[in-house]
This record gives sequence, C-alpha cells and structure tokens, in this order.
Amino acid sequence: MLKEKRFEFILDQLKSEEMVSYEILAKKLNVSEDTMRRDIDHLHKIGLLSKVRGGAIQRVKNPLTFEDRNSYLKKEKDIIALKAQQFIKEGMTVFMDGGTTICAIVNYLPTEINLRIVTSNVMLIPILDHYPNIELILLGGKYHKQTASTMGQTTSNEARNYIADLYFMGTCGVDWKFGISAFVKEDAEVKLAMLTSAKKVVALANQDRLGVTESFKVCDVEQVDVLITNLPTAEKSLDEFRQQPIILV
Repeated sequence: MLKEKRFEFILDQLKSEEMVSYEILAKKLNVSEDTMRRDIDHLHKIGLLSKVRGGAIQRVKNPLTFEDRNSYLKKEKDIIALKAQQFIKEGMTVFMDGGTTICAIVNYLPTEINLRIVTSNVMLIPILDHYPNIELILLGGKYHKQTASTMGQTTSNEARNYIADLYFMGTCGVDWKFGISAFVKEDAEVKLAMLTSAKKVVALANQDRLGVTESFKVCDVEQVDVLITNLPTAEKSLDEFRQQPIILV
C-alpha cells in the first residue's frame, strides 16, 4: 500500500477512535510496526496528529483552556512532577512559568520546604497558600486567560530583576532541531527572560510536546540543562535528544 493511502487510513481511524496503536494499525494494514512508527512520526511532525507512547491520538490544539490542559495527560504530568523533585533544594530561588505541569510539581513539594518562587502562573496562588515557608512573588503584567498567567513586557522586565537558582520551564513544543517554542509570542518572551536569569534550566515536556514546533521560538535545545519527560530515558523517541548536550530525566 502506498504511504499516502496509509496516512489516509491512520487519520480515518482517529476520527472514530480515541487512540490508535502501532500494533493494531500494523495488523490492519499488513505492514511492520516500524513502518507505522515512521508514518506516525511523519504525521506528527506535520501537525496532523499527536504521537503518544505506543501510537497516536488526535492532534492536540493549543491553546486549550487552562482547565482542559490541567486535566489532559494528568498521569504523565504527575510522573514529570515526581522526577522534578530531585532538583529542588532548600533555600532556592525558583522561576516557574505558566505551564500546567508546574502546578503538579508544586503539589508534590514538602509542606515545610523553604523556597522563594518567582512566577507568572496565577494558579499557583491558591496551591502555595498552604506552604508557610514559601515566599511567592507573582510577576506583574497583562493577564492571559487561556494560560492563567501574566505576560508582556512588564512580566519579562520584572523577571530580569531576579537571579534564580533553578527555572522550571513549561513547554508547548520541543524539537531537537528547531528548539523550544511557544504558541503565544508574549509567553515565549517571558520564558526567555527567565532562562537568561537562571543558573539551571529544566524544561518539562509531556510526550505529545516532543517533535512539535510552535510559531514563536524560545531557545535552542542546547540552552536547556535538563529535559524531563514522562517517558523512560531509554525510550527510542528520545534518541535525537540524546545527541544534544542536555541531561534526559
């Protein structure tokens, strides 16, 4: 079967199925699972579907509402949040931006930990209200409803007033060649401001963000120190990132 026909079949399956797997597609089309991986990789890169572990789902559209994004891939975000805890030390100043995975990280913090958190993420306010030893600094700027965060020149300028020990960067797209990108221009600017004022940068990416590019570039992959995903570090889909000077967790 021609690959174009395979592409059409995969997309037709996704119209009626929540997820399609390499194994089932391979059996239906009488081809190898490696062929299905290559087909889905291609369709993922051109934005027609979202690749997940074991197969594909319908294309995730950005920006979703904060509520939609907060509930999407919750299990995977919890995995990332738990992996992130090893980088957090007592007394740190930590940048946290508007990504929903940030909320999961904060939910796993020890109750008595002593930190200064500088953030654009408005949704952290009610969560951190229960942490007596965390100093929360909310950056000013224009409130963006879809991401529940502050953005704009004011936000970026205020971020540059701090030097953070650690920056947890939420991501919209992470591609080994084109780098880290954002869907909203002002969000990309805030991320860059935090990145340039942080000693260590930890990017957070669910599996559906890998291999994705959005319109506004934040930085190259090599400008990030650590990439945390929900996948095992030996996962084949991370091979291209293994060639970059970053730590995979």
